[in-house]
Amino acid sequence: MQLRENVPLGPRTTLGVGGAARYFTEAHTEDDVREALGWARQRGLAVRVLGGGSNSVIADAGFDGLVIAMGLRGLAFSRPSGDATLTAGAGEPWDDVVEAAVRRGLAGIEGLSGIPGSAGATPIQNVGAYGQEVAETITSVRVVDRVSLAALELTAEACRFAYRDSFFKSEAPDRFVVTAVRFGLAERAPAEAAYPDLQRELARRGVAEPTLSELRACVLAVRGEKSMLLDPADPNGRSCGSFFLNPIVGAADLERVRQVGGGVAVPMYPQPDGRIKLAAGWLIERSGFGKGLRDGNVGLSTKHALSLIAHDGATAEEVKRLALRIRAGVLARFGVELTPEPNFW
Repeated sequence: MQLRENVPLGPRTTLGVGGAARYFTEAHTEDDVREALGWARQRGLAVRVLGGGSNSVIADAGFDGLVIAMGLRGLAFSRPSGDATLTAGAGEPWDDVVEAAVRRGLAGIEGLSGIPGSAGATPIQNVGAYGQEVAETITSVRVVDRVSLAALELTAEACRFAYRDSFFKSEAPDRFVVTAVRFGLAERAPAEAAYPDLQRELARRGVAEPTLSELRACVLAVRGEKSMLLDPADPNGRSCGSFFLNPIVGAADLERVRQVGGGVAVPMYPQPDGRIKLAAGWLIERSGFGKGLRDGNVGLSTKHALSLIAHDGATAEEVKRLALRIRAGVLARFGVELTPEPNFW
């Protein structure tokens, strides 16, 4: 294990804020993970795992423990039947995984194109976009148990996926380190695009029945228009993407939002359980937090009110302060509580 001390973490995240790790190491194998966990346990140190850094807000004081950066790479395809299994190392950049599947004509994750971060983070958050979630295609997740240091293979059922949630996130957040993810993909055309943004982009291109590659290109274009791609030249680029989850509410909450909104059409998405998913960005803007808002060295994207942006000189404390201000504003106006999507270190 190659150990380093006082390694700045901000540059390793897409938001670009936060202090240093007291200890830092990169894991390229499961043995590296076990060795690092054992080393930290002997010294009574807390451990955090860092993937692509696209979903993390790290405190200005940094992290007084060991940070393990996931460097486990590798993509493997197998075809036990007419479909295919894709196994991705936890450290593989997620969009590279999607691109590799689409290039082979395998459907199931094409709508998740352009999402920053690493493959190992996708089951933890149950990453989703444009009508797809990784829960629909994950067949198993390989992990190292932090207690026993044993390698385990957890089934999709054991992961207990829910909307932007999983067993790893809500039930056992400090128990396992994801080392690989296995997906079951299908050799077929993409599902029909149900989201208006995608439908408009397909219509603009004159594509009625897109191939996987054409749909991926449309997803990338739509995300680019919203500054939701990693682009160092984009002034809205230093973000965690969508900062809040879209809230899922019942009938009474929906009616209250409608009344407060004064009869304006409320964007809503019916859920299988009868509840309604609301657009967090819509709630934020109508609570007085418009696109391009600036609060010190942080603010909202000029293209998407759901994205908090770190400008030059930004601190994690400023990010936290604006996030709390937005949550309080939406709660006061609509009675709906927003849940942050990133992890706060």
